Amino acid sequence: MNILLSRTTNKPIYEQIKIQIKQSILRGEMVEGESLPSMRELAKNLEVSVITTKRAYVDLEAEGYVTSFVGKGTFVAKQNVALLKESKVIQIEEKLSIIVRDSKMIDLSLDDLQLLVEKKYKEELE
Repeated sequence: MNILLSRTTNKPIYEQIKIQIKQSILRGEMVEGESLPSMRELAKNLEVSVITTKRAYVDLEAEGYVTSFVGKGTFVAKQNVALLKESKVIQIEEKLSIIVRDSKMIDLSLDDLQLLVEKKYKEELE
């Protein structure tokens, strides 16, 4: 598992870890039953606190992406990746509806909105 952290973003480290693990699962790079590194091992590899990795793992478990077993470790949970993706697309559409409504309210052109979206999209890749 390859996790890249940015120290220059406003996004908390645990959130960056969580997002990248979710992406790996949704892309099929990590499959059901595959083990994740221990919290200590991941913390050591990323040079962060164990508390940080624990927060990411606890959140991932609460959201149903992973399952933890005392003494055994943390594993990718059984899930329907297509259903998870569809759910995310629905959430994105709902948020976009709000953004489009707000953009129209201030007479922001479609071209300007697209530029903003492209800028944010590229920022997230960094």
